[in-house]
Amino acid sequence: MKTVLSSKSIEIPEGVTVEIKSRRVKVTGPRGTLERDFKHVDMDLMKITGEVDEEGNKAPDTVRVDVWFATRKQLPNVRTITSHIDNMFTGVTRGFLYKMRFVYSHFPINVTLTGDQVEIRNFLGEKRVRKVKLPNGVSYVRTSTVKDQIELSGNDIALVSLTAAKIQQATNIRHKDLRKFLDGIYVSEKGEMPAPE
Repeated sequence: MKTVLSSKSIEIPEGVTVEIKSRRVKVTGPRGTLERDFKHVDMDLMKITGEVDEEGNKAPDTVRVDVWFATRKQLPNVRTITSHIDNMFTGVTRGFLYKMRFVYSHFPINVTLTGDQVEIRNFLGEKRVRKVKLPNGVSYVRTSTVKDQIELSGNDIALVSLTAAKIQQATNIRHKDLRKFLDGIYVSEKGEMPAPE
């Protein structure tokens, strides 16, 4: 059975401008600009200007996602697209921060930034240097207050989380008992950037 219309609206925060043209969304805010293409999903995507009531108060602008005659598999797209756009709003206003901790039992893991590459040395005492490229828009910081911790931050949640995943997967252990060898670099905390005090 098909649902005639499934729609969801998301409020545009203050200080953020949104441009939508043929399912290509461009979001601009205080931290920068993010663009994303949703042409692979069949839907109506539109920006709706808030109306002014009798007292002169203007309702906030919204982005509305409509999916017409959707099957059960297409219905979840409505929530998925609004979540992506919400993450874009968060990225251009607050940004995203991923914290990663080094875990080792004997050989200390040595992580350095060389140019735009994160280099991981002495993992399990190996001589091989593991390299992970930092994409544009992702910044790497070695935490000064906490031992063996790095912080990845940026506006695009996809790029920040992808970089964290690549660093974690660079320290995958092969041909050993994973219950015993727990060494690696793992995500310890993730979320929005803390608000400046």
